[in-house]
Amino acid sequence: RAGAAFQYLLVQKTGAQKNVGLIQLNRPQALNALCEGLMAELRRALEAMESDPEVGAIVLTGSQKAFAAGADIKEMQNKTFQDCYGSGFLTGWDKVSVVRKPIIAAVNGYALGGGCELAMMCDIIYAGEKAQFGQPEILLGTIPGAGGTQRLTRAVGKSLAMEMVLTGDRISA
Repeated sequence: RAGAAFQYLLVQKTGAQKNVGLIQLNRPQALNALCEGLMAELRRALEAMESDPEVGAIVLTGSQKAFAAGADIKEMQNKTFQDCYGSGFLTGWDKVSVVRKPIIAAVNGYALGGGCELAMMCDIIYAGEKAQFGQPEILLGTIPGAGGTQRLTRAVGKSLAMEMVLTGDRISA
């Protein structure tokens, strides 16, 4: 239920009629890096909002500095392919894209890597003046792993998507 205790999220119902679910990523010390714990909490919060008949839409946001700076690299750095494959790594990351209620990403600051992918899973993205979108995985010797290559191509077209994925360059709002 909304209001349940979360370590990495702030969750509430807002609006004049309390019918907007607001989920704020709240891991400021790591620029809202998407660790396994945060993603598990996000799935739980989304399930609660989706089953709440009072909630008509959901807003997903971060902070002024970072929507989400990507997957938690420190958590991932020592995982082998076998570790990821065997443990179902990234399983459930697509929960945002299958929620039946509209989800709006309110993005300001960095939306990089997994954070960019998370925003693109939402139905609508509102970007603030300081929003920076990017898929910098190439700079770490890897590729976007949560549907970023497909969603980015649909969002910005093939040429810009290829430029972003192959160079790691960012785009603004």
